[in-house]
Amino acid sequence: MMTPKSGLFLGSSCVAAIAAVGSIFELSSGNPQLGTLVTGIILAASVPLTGLFFYAAVRDARANQ
Repeated sequence: MMTPKSGLFLGSSCVAAIAAVGSIFELSSGNPQLGTLVTGIILAASVPLTGLFFYAAVRDARANQ
């Protein structure tokens, strides 16, 4: 059963995944708007956060079944 907490985790996972994909496209363009360092930091942070938030959403949903 999905709870508001698991929905928040799942939404956060989606936002982090979108940030990761956007960062990859920005870096591959050759001229990122925020600079290479900042875009790389966003990418490095968003990839593990995507998995972490998704895992938390699944774990919370299973706990409330």
